[in-house]
Amino acid sequence: MSKFGELISAQVPVLLDFYTDWNESSVSMHPVIRDVAAALGDKAKVIKIDVDKNQQLADALRIKGLPTLMIYKEGQMIWRQSGELDANTLISIVQEQL
Repeated sequence: MSKFGELISAQVPVLLDFYTDWNESSVSMHPVIRDVAAALGDKAKVIKIDVDKNQQLADALRIKGLPTLMIYKEGQMIWRQSGELDANTLISIVQEQL
């Protein structure tokens, strides 16, 4: 979990996508997350986290629905939502945090 602390303490917004490969909504978000990462470039970090491989972290963050999206900035969670979003909406939300 110390690695997680390092990830979220960035000066730029960090968009986290909590997913599993067996969840249909999570899988349908993969191209959206890729587009968001491409559009934001180095203005933000985009990180995908497989909850099956990071169960302790998912439990600690109370991840219930998938996909769950979060934005952290300087170690603080500033936005969280479960469910699918389109790329443009997600890009706008992250850009508000720049």
